[in-house]
Amino acid sequence: MKAIQFDRGYSRRKFLGDAARGVLSCGVLMPLAEAIAASGDITKAYPDELLSIEGYTKGKIKTGDYIDASNVELVKDLLEPVRYEQIRTMGRKLRMVKTTTDVMRLSPWEYVEATLRNAGKAQLDARGNVVNKADGRPWIGGNPFPDPKNGIELFAAQTMNWGRHDASFYAVKMYTTEVASGDVKFNYSGGWAEMSPVARVAMEPKPYWPGHEDKLRYQSVFFLTPQTYRGTSFLNIWDYDSSTFPLLYGYVPEFRRVRQFPSEQRFEPLLPGLTLFLSDAWAAGDPLNTWGNYKIVGRGPFLAGLSESWNAAHPNWEHNTHGGPKGKTFWDANVELVPETIIVEAEPVKFPRAPVSKKRVWFDARNQAVVGMVTYDRAGKPYRSFDGAYCLYESGSQKFMDGKHPYWSWAHVTASDIQTGSVSRLEQVRQVENAHYTAANDPAMYDKYLTQVALMRLGGK
Repeated sequence: MKAIQFDRGYSRRKFLGDAARGVLSCGVLMPLAEAIAASGDITKAYPDELLSIEGYTKGKIKTGDYIDASNVELVKDLLEPVRYEQIRTMGRKLRMVKTTTDVMRLSPWEYVEATLRNAGKAQLDARGNVVNKADGRPWIGGNPFPDPKNGIELFAAQTMNWGRHDASFYAVKMYTTEVASGDVKFNYSGGWAEMSPVARVAMEPKPYWPGHEDKLRYQSVFFLTPQTYRGTSFLNIWDYDSSTFPLLYGYVPEFRRVRQFPSEQRFEPLLPGLTLFLSDAWAAGDPLNTWGNYKIVGRGPFLAGLSESWNAAHPNWEHNTHGGPKGKTFWDANVELVPETIIVEAEPVKFPRAPVSKKRVWFDARNQAVVGMVTYDRAGKPYRSFDGAYCLYESGSQKFMDGKHPYWSWAHVTASDIQTGSVSRLEQVRQVENAHYTAANDPAMYDKYLTQVALMRLGGK
């Protein structure tokens, strides 16, 4: 029998000891950043008991097993409270897969290369903006803080580039299920586009798009079905200054014109029935310094979807469901044991009428991706949750390529309103209406999706 040199108690004591000293140093056996820089692999930074579900549960749960109501108590500490309750009482299930140790499989290839190449070159300036240390200009690409020292650095990296591509277009289907009946009450399809004019690592020109260096991103969302909302669309133009609200434009089909919306209007559903706000996007849907009081409140292992989430077997990548009275409430989801997450809380300091008092966000220490979020209402009670699945779009011999490498992105999201019992499911699909296709780093996205003229053109179809 193999002797356990570093058991769960050792890891827990390490995380708690660091917290007591006010230290954030990712990794248990050695600094995580050093392990990644040396080999691109996380294995040497963690004991075996944090690298497999078998090790963590002492064989009681194995790769390929399902987490359900019968065994969820064994992994309660690895779940945020909403997923735990959904598994315990609502029939939600999670299938265990192997822990990913190769960091090149946890983000787009060019993003990881830029992160390693530019490590140590970023800082926050006097206004709280991420800049290049050498010249004070906007960031030059990759994760600016791959070895984060505090909560704001984690959020700064997340806000800098949501999808980690220079440009992304996601064909999306959305469903909202009423928990009590199990019926799908709302069903939408459309597209989401985002483009970074700075910190570019794959698209020319790099790292900046001349004439747009004062912008952080262009982002739009539009809807095609149902017919009632066809053509409804929104465009966000983000200033690079992280204290400035984005310009928010919307196309309203019945008025056949683009209008500007209040810039702080970010805590309302995009369309009726969706439990998803603009503020929720990637758990960092608002400029960095419109939130504040960032603080690390915990560290430890977690269950999250970081691999095997692409449904290559379906021609449009659509996912199967389960749970609830009619088996339509939750996605069939694969999760792995994440050896270490960093839990950060933040408060909406520039939103006097915000319906939330704070958000609590779980970041994967391996790649700093958000793997879970819970928001709390003004009374401090859990309000809404947001959990998603990412993956490399590679399954056996099947691959969806992003240039020279397999595409990496999100696959599906579950957004739950805990207080109303409503669950919205979003999935990234191959295409919608044979006209809009998921893609990355295509410069044509700007004219097609990210201008006011584009909104009017989409709304007229």
